[in-house]
Amino acid sequence: MAEPVALTALALDAAFGWPKPLYDRIGHPVGLFARVIGDCEARWNRRAYRFATRRALGIMTLLILLLVAAGLGWAAQHLLLTAFGTWGWVGVAILAWPALAQRSLFDHVRAVGERIDAGDLTGARAAVGMIVGRDTAALDECGVTRAAIESLAESFCDGVAAPLFWLLLLGLPGVWAYKAVNTADSLIGHREDRWRAFGWAAARTDDFANWIPARLSGVLLCLAGGGGWRILWRDARKHASPNAGWPEAAMAGALGLRLAGPIAYDGVMHDKPWIGDSSSDAGGEDIDRALAIFVRACLLLWLIAGGALWLR
Repeated sequence: MAEPVALTALALDAAFGWPKPLYDRIGHPVGLFARVIGDCEARWNRRAYRFATRRALGIMTLLILLLVAAGLGWAAQHLLLTAFGTWGWVGVAILAWPALAQRSLFDHVRAVGERIDAGDLTGARAAVGMIVGRDTAALDECGVTRAAIESLAESFCDGVAAPLFWLLLLGLPGVWAYKAVNTADSLIGHREDRWRAFGWAAARTDDFANWIPARLSGVLLCLAGGGGWRILWRDARKHASPNAGWPEAAMAGALGLRLAGPIAYDGVMHDKPWIGDSSSDAGGEDIDRALAIFVRACLLLWLIAGGALWLR
C-alpha cells in the first residue's frame, strides 16, 4: 500500500506544491507541531529548572509531539482504509502529500536565481533569507548563491528523501512522525544555552531519523550530477551535523564548487570548514545547475518508489 501512496503523493507535490489558497485557509500541518512545541517550551523550558530537569521535560515534549503526529496519522490511515477498502490509499496519499516539498523547494531556490540573474542582489538576499537561518544582509552574490545551493542540497534530504523513506517504511504515521521530529529540531534542537538541554532529545532523534536518508541523498545527488564521489567521501563528515554534510558534499562535488565555510548567525561569525574544491566564485548559473541536479535526484526517488511497487 505504501508504494502507490508514495508515488501519488510525489506526483501531487510535484504538480501543485502546497497551494497558497490551501495554506491561507488551513495553514500547513507542521503548524500544529509548532504550536505544540511552542506551548511546551513556554511552560517547561525555564531557566530556574536544573539542566537535567529541562532535558527530561524536552524528552516529554518530544513524546507528546510524536503521540500527536503518529497517533493522528495512524487514526487517519486506519479510518480511510477501513471506510474505503481498496481505494482508501488515495486518501492516505492526499494526507501524505503536504509532507513532501519538491515543488516548494524548487520554487524558492529558483526565485533566488531569478533575482541574481536580474541583477537584484537585495531581492536575492531577501529570497534566500526565506530558506536559510544565517545572516543574509551582507552576503555578496557568491554568498547568496552558496546559501541557496546549500539549502537546496540539505533540504533534498529533509524535505523529500527522508519523508519519502519514512512514508515507504511506516506509512502515514511514519511520515508525519518524521515531520514532527524535524520541526522540533528546527525550532528547539540548537546548541545555544537556551536550547541545549530542552532541545537535546529533538536534535538526537532528528539525527537518527535522517541517518539513512542523508546518505541515500548524497548517493542520489552524485548519480544525478554525474560525479562528486571524491568530495562526498572526503568532506561529508566536515559538517557539524552528522547528516547534513552528505547531501552538501555531494552537491559541492557534482557542481565543482566550494560550499559552507565561514557563516554569520545573529551577528556572530562561525568559522565552519569549507566543503568541496574550487577557487572560482559561485554565480546564478550554478543555481540553475543545482536545480537540474535536484530534479534528476527527485526523479531517482520516483524510480525507487516505483521499483518498490513493482517488486511488491
